[in-house]
Amino acid sequence: MKNCGDLVDNKSAIVGGVGDMYSEDSATLDQPITPWTISVASGYSLMRDPRYNKGLAFTEKERDAHYLRGLLPPIVLSQELQEKKMMNLIRQYEVPLHRYMAMIGLQETNERLFYKLLIDNVEELLPVVYTPTVGEACQKYGSIFRHSQGLYISLKEKGKILETLKNWPERSVQVIVVTDGERILGLGDLGCQGMGIPVGKLALYTALGGVRPSLCLPITIDVGTNNEKLLNDEFYIGLRQKRATGEEYDELLQEFMYAVKQNYGEKVLIQFEDFANHNAFELLARYSSSHLVFNDDIQGTAAVVLAGLLSALRLLGGTLADHKFLFLGAGEAGTGIADLIALEISEQNGKPIEENRKNIWLVDSKGLIVSSRKESLQDFKKPWAHEHEPITGLINAVKAIKPTILIGTSGVGKQFTKEVVEDMASFNKTPLIMALSNPTSQAECTAEEAYTWSEGRAIFASGSPFDPFEYEGKTFVPGQANNAYIFPGFGLGVIMAGSIRVHNGMLLAASKALASQVTEEHYEKGMIYPPLTNIRKISANIAAKVAAKAYELGLASHLPQPEDLVESAEKCMYSPVYRSYL
Repeated sequence: MKNCGDLVDNKSAIVGGVGDMYSEDSATLDQPITPWTISVASGYSLMRDPRYNKGLAFTEKERDAHYLRGLLPPIVLSQELQEKKMMNLIRQYEVPLHRYMAMIGLQETNERLFYKLLIDNVEELLPVVYTPTVGEACQKYGSIFRHSQGLYISLKEKGKILETLKNWPERSVQVIVVTDGERILGLGDLGCQGMGIPVGKLALYTALGGVRPSLCLPITIDVGTNNEKLLNDEFYIGLRQKRATGEEYDELLQEFMYAVKQNYGEKVLIQFEDFANHNAFELLARYSSSHLVFNDDIQGTAAVVLAGLLSALRLLGGTLADHKFLFLGAGEAGTGIADLIALEISEQNGKPIEENRKNIWLVDSKGLIVSSRKESLQDFKKPWAHEHEPITGLINAVKAIKPTILIGTSGVGKQFTKEVVEDMASFNKTPLIMALSNPTSQAECTAEEAYTWSEGRAIFASGSPFDPFEYEGKTFVPGQANNAYIFPGFGLGVIMAGSIRVHNGMLLAASKALASQVTEEHYEKGMIYPPLTNIRKISANIAAKVAAKAYELGLASHLPQPEDLVESAEKCMYSPVYRSYL
């Protein structure tokens, strides 16, 4: 039986990646392969191809066979020793951006060593290659830019986007992460320099979800920027014009979406990343019925937060329907999470989703979202306009609503003040506080503040990582509601099944699969997410549940369904171990 899109055979796929078209990884570890590029690679060109470069790990026989004699020092170093050396080097850098640049430099020269480092040291390196460091990297992307790692599609390419896509050297692409750079993390409009986000996300698709790097394509849509600082920066790498809007923007995006489908087929997963609210919701609504699309800010964030809530019920007691939710922030993340919570409650109690929204309240920049404001609200906020007198200020909303769960998605730091947290603790034995805004500087409060101000009674989770904190002799381990828990496994599951569309049921399946990975040992430390050290196992379980739901819903095209989807997911995962080139 075949699996992973019928591209990997069960008998040989112990280290295969999804869509292993050259059989480079579907060979067993002791089976030599020929390092193909455009032609058989030898010597100087072989060392400079990041996919096949092994640094000093080329054996004596490989050096003879591939004309490497004299091009390398005489010593042969194992991949494990190279990994140790590289980690020692990275740890010497005190500035996070320098660590980021060292990792990106490694990715550009030795792909397998990069992924080996990231997989084996995920908790230490995830904040380096993604949040929070990637935010600073995007801000300075023009200054640190060395090599292109994806496709840049600007207004200059209008009318020839399909031709531009064909310039990418890989013909088989299964995951695209695309941004237009308008709302990068909590940092605002970074224009073309938002490319750091798709590059970072796809590195995690491979390291955490096992999708082969050759199947991943980062893309930035450049329609200009309204960031005056960047427009006046001599090192800015994007179009020097104000951001295009309206018909011009819509036409470019439509051409892009249909060119992607024409070039890569029906089953390429397009992940929208860091689009501004007014475009994010519209793009997802417009293309979800015709393309395989996923918005990580709306759907991925919602799935990971829902997973945290489901696991937290073990500590809080009751069901989701028994709790009252208050959100600070009513953008993509806030409304996306709220929608998925209401959907899960409806799955549990069978009541209409409209009724289950009544215990979910949102606060935006103008105050509590209530029915008297409905006429002035954006469409995606209107379902959350409940009957209540108008209230301004978060603390007043907390006093009036008395939520059991407080969730921050505002993108504005320090909003969960001492008064807010103390109030939450005054009417909740165990308040759940989720400060989700990224990067760390934009978090609504810190772990230390949440634990201290609640006298050690709060359950805390954040978007960016915080160190464990000791309060009155007890050590608390903050949870990180990191989308990296969800999207790599979710994407792998979609690809495994050959799903033609994303369905909300697949998001719920991913959330439940993640929540099920939290153990009693984790709960004792106040954790509502499992450790990232187990992320590949977690991703395999998520992929299996997502794929199973795709088969159940009739959306899967890779038939027949494998008997053991977890085993299939594990077999599909790309391995970064060096291969023998003899």
